Amino acid sequence: MKAPVMHKPLSVTDTVDWGVIPTMIEGESRTSGKVLHKGPDGQSECGLWICTPGKWECHVTKDEFCHFLEGRCTYVHESGEVIEITPDTAAFFPQDWKGTCTVHETVKKVYMIR
Repeated sequence: MKAPVMHKPLSVTDTVDWGVIPTMIEGESRTSGKVLHKGPDGQSECGLWICTPGKWECHVTKDEFCHFLEGRCTYVHESGEVIEITPDTAAFFPQDWKGTCTVHETVKKVYMIR
């Protein structure tokens, strides 16, 4: 059996600019990050994501588990359910979750999409 490949530790300086979120409502949230692993056929992915303040429409297209390391934001589901995010919050967003996200202070999270 082949041993798993270990990746070197990630530094925030290793991140790549991913641009402005295309579904902005207010402000101009810029994202950056680093993909640490992409599964076969691109079906899964994990990495680091950073986003600056702003508000946008959010549609989660695949199940996503994330652990927020820094910052503060609020997710509001289209049903009205509110999810307040602060440092050390873990959250799961199921496929087809829809709502808005308002980043109050730049957030940094690690994520796994499947």
